[in-house]
Amino acid sequence: MLKKSVHGFFNNGLSEVNSVKPHKLLDFQVSQFGNPSMDCLAGCFFDNLPDHAVNQACSRPAADKFPDQLIRTARLRRGRLNWMKTGAFLEEGTIWFRVWAPKAGEVKLVISAPGPSRIIKMNREDFGYWSVSYSEAGAGARYAFLVDGVERADPASHFQPLGVEGPSECVDHCAFLWNDGGWEGIEPAQMVIYEIHAGAFTPEGDLDAIIPRLDDLRDLGVNAIELMPVAQFPGSRNWGYDGVFPFSVQNTYGGPDALKRLVNACHRTGISVILDVVYNHFGPEGNYISEFGPYLNDRYKTPWGAALNFDGPQSDHVRDFFIENALHWFENYHLDGLRLDAVHAIIDMSANPFLKELKKKIARHSFEKGRTFYLFAESDLNDTKVVCSGEYAYGLDALWCDDFHHSVHALMTGEREGYYADFGRASDLVKSLRDGYVYTGQYSAYRERSFGSPSAHIPRERFIVFTQNHDQTGNRLLGERLSNLTSFEGLKLSAGILLLSPYIPLLFMGEEYGEEAPFLYFVSHSDKGLTDAIREGRKREFAEFNWKAEPPAPERPETFRSSKINWNSRLEGRNNILLNLYRTLIRIRREVRSLDMSGGGIVDSWCLEDERVVLLSRQTEGGGAFAAFNFNKNAVRVNYPLPQGRWALALDSSGAEWDGPGSILPGVSGTEQEIELNPLSFALYLKERSFG
Repeated sequence: MLKKSVHGFFNNGLSEVNSVKPHKLLDFQVSQFGNPSMDCLAGCFFDNLPDHAVNQACSRPAADKFPDQLIRTARLRRGRLNWMKTGAFLEEGTIWFRVWAPKAGEVKLVISAPGPSRIIKMNREDFGYWSVSYSEAGAGARYAFLVDGVERADPASHFQPLGVEGPSECVDHCAFLWNDGGWEGIEPAQMVIYEIHAGAFTPEGDLDAIIPRLDDLRDLGVNAIELMPVAQFPGSRNWGYDGVFPFSVQNTYGGPDALKRLVNACHRTGISVILDVVYNHFGPEGNYISEFGPYLNDRYKTPWGAALNFDGPQSDHVRDFFIENALHWFENYHLDGLRLDAVHAIIDMSANPFLKELKKKIARHSFEKGRTFYLFAESDLNDTKVVCSGEYAYGLDALWCDDFHHSVHALMTGEREGYYADFGRASDLVKSLRDGYVYTGQYSAYRERSFGSPSAHIPRERFIVFTQNHDQTGNRLLGERLSNLTSFEGLKLSAGILLLSPYIPLLFMGEEYGEEAPFLYFVSHSDKGLTDAIREGRKREFAEFNWKAEPPAPERPETFRSSKINWNSRLEGRNNILLNLYRTLIRIRREVRSLDMSGGGIVDSWCLEDERVVLLSRQTEGGGAFAAFNFNKNAVRVNYPLPQGRWALALDSSGAEWDGPGSILPGVSGTEQEIELNPLSFALYLKERSFG
């Protein structure tokens, strides 16, 4: 009886689906499992069908012909599909509205524009979902939901034109004319990433204003930009981590079409786009998510508020919401990758962690689309299971490596407060160059416990490194960049260690020319009490670094304005020299096989601790690169142990062409010899000359 019923289900429902023969697949499954349960059939069958087939099988009116239990089970298991999406979707002149509100006794749709306001009762579905269709409005229709009489914007809103307290707006994603059809993306091993805050990168402070600068970025050698979060946040000034509408592009940045125009332009220019997303908390202002359902988990806390519910009762639907969010950015905005903020604050004790499930769904989406979409992560745990493969690992594509930054920063500046107490030795940087993480299980004085996991086995293209980024700059009391903490020679040295490292390099906007404007913390919350609490919280964070001055008020417009970069200064004086150095290093990195990450090869590093000199060797068959980095403020004489062969000096950062004191290194060398390194300088020798 079961087999006959299910045969009818699949034969009737999928008869129009090309290349799918469900009855044959079902025969195999029944032969394997005997008389299986509905859950077993739904799981085995639907997990093996292409999405278009499942969409057809589970759509009405086809679904009305099928066994209710199988339909319900299949819908629950395959939450990423259209019938499980929440939000507002246009389809053939009709808007379909869907929201998850399991706590509600009644949900109504409020259409506020165009025309007079209308209220429409929504239909209750399984598992706490509510839905209704509406045919008297199209794209641009503004709406909200009445949840037990309280009017709230859609948690899955794709646009909030009036901000976090206003109505949602329906977006027709099919209306945008893309012309990036031939775009195949860029592999992480080939990326040079450039981190951008959309509001502080240009005077206009929106997404469209980034487009005219793409050619300059491409000329620099950048082939991927990483946008700090653009999900709708309160007000007009924010880092982006206070977002409360994860699907909506910030209205003051230009909204959905502005992001699409930027991505379209990037792909035409040969640049991938990575978006920073926040899957660990909702912002404090305009956050009404708990009125809809158990999105939050009161058992756990993050530094920014309640944790998301990824492992408690009804957490399947919360997972669906955020998995659908990731797919939304890839599908509707053609993004190439997501940077997952602070995954250590995604607290999930389940046997099938959310991050693992997310990676599996994105891998499937990549397979269906014929190109790879990437997931990068930030983690404060030095836990390599995030990027490892295997039964108990998550398998994400790359990790931010804070240890590299801390090693360079502590050596360069001499700072030892806060987490820099664990760093400051040349050997720390050596370990990071060899293994990625410095702390791989040994005792951390700062944390007062053993910390980290072994990382030497992790492929080097799984680590993203930087000497500056929004966190390490903006979480300083005065938002000082490295240009305010070291000399011009130190900035060149920093560029060398970053771009000659065996990892994916990330630049923070303006770093390439020595931008001196600070990057401060800024917000524009309307609640003064909230702003005061933020200010006091940041003061407590600064205390461990022994920073005692009064921080700039984050709510003041001038705090934000002072954080805008001075783009035109990149053409002036030493700024332009530093810019050309970055450009040259990126070009060498791409042209020299031993420095190109796709070339594989052997990486080794060692140091002269007392002299504060770090040596780096990168060897491939038939070629090699050898670099020395002097973090000493004095000149240092060292034995340069070059392997057999003829080596040519490719670059000396202290050379006159880089406005240094002048190179005193031999232009050609064949064996080990004693050389003198100028203060705060680096030198690169190549076994093969790949540029003139």
